[in-house]
Amino acid sequence: MKQPSKAPRTNSGAPKGTATPKRHKKTRVELDIEARERKRQKRHSGNRSGARTNVEGGNKKGQTQTQEKDPRIGSKVPVPLVMDSKVKAKPATKPVAKVEAKPRLTPEEELTKLENDERLDALLDRLDNDEVLSKEDQAYVDLTLDRIDALMEQLGIELGDEDDEEKEEKQEDILKLLKSGNPKDAF
Repeated sequence: MKQPSKAPRTNSGAPKGTATPKRHKKTRVELDIEARERKRQKRHSGNRSGARTNVEGGNKKGQTQTQEKDPRIGSKVPVPLVMDSKVKAKPATKPVAKVEAKPRLTPEEELTKLENDERLDALLDRLDNDEVLSKEDQAYVDLTLDRIDALMEQLGIELGDEDDEEKEEKQEDILKLLKSGNPKDAF
């Protein structure tokens, strides 16, 4: 429903020589008109209805007009609804070999297996001797060490760094000395 637009009111009682304010406050009518314009522009934005599911689209502009297979349509091979005793099922072209599932190792078993890995030991010895490893060997070392770290974290095993323990002991000793030297502690 369109409403006739009204002209904003002017101060007709003011003399012509006086300056009008630079910024005038918009009236309710002007605000309503602007809101209707914004709504009209917003209403027409977006895709047309059904554009998402429509397979034929204008998204293939510039390509030759070749008829492509409709991806919604499946196989046209007839499927027998009733099994006759005369008709035998077609054997598979490739016999499917049954793959035996390897038993999943517990984290403790996997960790001991990785720690006793001969290839990893040989590669770590080479690294200790400042030899350069190939990309494959370096990737193997990195992956294996990352897995060992993850398993140790999962099992709650921490590496016993002696340096860290010594620092903690020194900090504890310093705290004890500071607390014992505090005059408030003396009763």
